[in-house]
Amino acid sequence: MRFHLARWVALDPESNLRRVAEEAAASAASGADACVFPESFLHGYRRTVDPARVRSVFSETSRSHPRIAFFFGSHSEEGRNRMTVWRGGSEIARYDKVHLFRPNGECEIWKPGDRYAAVRVADRTIGLVNCNDVRFPEQARALRLQARADALVAVAWWPLRRDHVWATLLRARAIENAVWVVGCCVAASEVPEERFAGAGNHVFDPLGEPVRTADDRTYDLDPGSVGPPVVDPLESHVDVERVEVFP
Repeated sequence: MRFHLARWVALDPESNLRRVAEEAAASAASGADACVFPESFLHGYRRTVDPARVRSVFSETSRSHPRIAFFFGSHSEEGRNRMTVWRGGSEIARYDKVHLFRPNGECEIWKPGDRYAAVRVADRTIGLVNCNDVRFPEQARALRLQARADALVAVAWWPLRRDHVWATLLRARAIENAVWVVGCCVAASEVPEERFAGAGNHVFDPLGEPVRTADDRTYDLDPGSVGPPVVDPLESHVDVERVEVFP
């Protein structure tokens, strides 16, 4: 399965909306099966954009490239930080960010989601993860055990100065769950009131090894290139509800 990850420099919302079609065309030219955009890539934290207009752009973009699954992660809708997946002009999945990031005031901007989500794409089950969610291993584990996710797609608005944390958490989620992990982060924001340098895009295989790319955008998730997991949680997980604390 081939993923195209945007290296997105966020501008004003109108410019961002116009550029969605350009990124989609680039993903189609690369032969991608999936195209991923980062968290809040249209508006960041301080701007707004009409959700109906956003949905119209998402619908038209996915209709123009019906073979590709588009992971638009994310935009503000219904008071949520919403990640959506589209194919052939229709939304096929949505996920509202559960673990909001308090240091950036997200709890004052959005309401948290109340469930995890995964979607079937090209005979794979893909778990949806949004930025700060990667700090909570129970979400990735639930997607692996309950949804039987083969891969996780994590989108983010994460600072470059803490790229080592972003990459480490993505790698950890891959190793502990024996899944592919795809991390797509905004490259930068060049809006004067919200100038921002973003972290990198990272893809790890189920053994925690980085997936190499020739163009910094296209990544192949090839199961034939990876050996069996050292520990497979699908086979080895043990449910324990009791925690005993000794005085």
